[in-house]
This record gives sequence, structure tokens and C-alpha cells, in this order.
Amino acid sequence: MPPDLLEIEDLDAYYGGAHVLQGISLEMGDEPTAIVGRNGMGKTTLCKSIMGISPPKVRGSIRFEGTELVGKPPYRICSAGVAYVPQGRRLFPSLTTHEHLTMLSARLRARGRWTTDAVYELFPLLAERKTLSGAQLSGGEQQMLAIARALLTNPRLLVMDEPSEGLAPNIVEELLEIIGKLAAEGVSILLIEQNLGVATAVADRLLVMVSGSIGYETTSAALLADESAQQRFLGVAPLAEAG
Repeated sequence: MPPDLLEIEDLDAYYGGAHVLQGISLEMGDEPTAIVGRNGMGKTTLCKSIMGISPPKVRGSIRFEGTELVGKPPYRICSAGVAYVPQGRRLFPSLTTHEHLTMLSARLRARGRWTTDAVYELFPLLAERKTLSGAQLSGGEQQMLAIARALLTNPRLLVMDEPSEGLAPNIVEELLEIIGKLAAEGVSILLIEQNLGVATAVADRLLVMVSGSIGYETTSAALLADESAQQRFLGVAPLAEAG
């Protein structure tokens, strides 16, 4: 039997003496999976640990298609087929939209479905903003650019950290359509989200992080129907009552 796409086993991560991730174990295949939780539960630290991004000191195992990632530098993890859309977009203010998309190596840009032309087709608004710097784009346009940049590495797994953060509701709807298209094209999605509506729209399988651990696994339908779990694990009012 082939290995799961992503397998994490007994993962611990530290910032200095702070034990942030505590024995996380999870597996995911090709289906979209969402991780939700309150602020400060370790969700971004998990993303950085998967991608080999400092500063977390990591112990345990993270395997992608059976290959161990722990100890590998981020560029090796990216080359293996894992891409990251970071929280806050992390664009270069001085680079234009087009420069963001052409700065990747020709080897990465030429190895699969996603080319510069293809991402402009997916995000026609970016094609209209080619000459604008990252700092001149709106929040929604910046998020589109962050996703487009990640797609140009032609990933098998796309790790997205809080992609809806700070976006207007109509832009969030566009984002959900795009994520749905990517999943339909065979890109596996690991979505980290505090917005329960976004998480449940993207993935049927939900993992809830509590104090650096996976405290609860459920389905979108089950969590949406369980108001007490929403309040207990996420600290939010039930979606039906939220404004």
C-alpha cells in the first residue's frame, strides 16, 4: 500500500524553551484537510515545521510521500512538492506582480501544469496588475499573488495558513472558488484556518488544535451541528448566531 501523502508522527516543536507543538500525529491523503483552532494553539508553528522554516526546533517525523522532511531545508521541501502560502502573504513590497511570478527558477516553472500564463488565466486580475508592486495591491490581490507564487512550484500539497484573514466577504467567496478549482485539478490542500465557515467550505475532514496538540477530529457537518464544540474548541458563537 502506498504511503499517505503527508504523515506526521510524534512531532514536537520548540521556540527556545517553549514547548509549542506537543506530540502531534496526523495523516492525510489527497482529500482536502482543514486544521482549525484558537489563536496561539500552534497552527502556524505546525506550518513552519512542515516547511522547515526557522525558528522552531523540531523533533519527530514528517513524511511526504514516504520521504522524511525533518532536517531538510525549505527549498528541498518545496522541490519535493510541498508549497506554502504563509499567513500575512509575505510579499516583497519592492517587486512587481510579474517579478514575483518570474523570480522562481526556470526548472520549477517548467516542470508541470502551472506556468506564469496559467496563473494569469486563473487570476485574470493579476494580469491587469502586472506592473504594480506588492505594496500597491489590495489585500485580496495580495492573497491571489501569494497563491499564484506557490502554484508556480507545481506542488502536490499546498499548505495554506489563514488565507481568508483580513479579506472582505466577497473576496473570501472568490478565494473559496479558487481553492475548489485547485482541489478538482488534483492539488491536495492542507488548510489552516480560524474562520470556521471557510474551513468547513473547503474540507469535510477537520482537525482541531488545542494547546499544541490535535485535540479533536471531526467532520464539517458534525462540527457545524455541535454548538458546544464550536464554543469549547474555538471560542466562537455558533455560526447561526454570528454576525
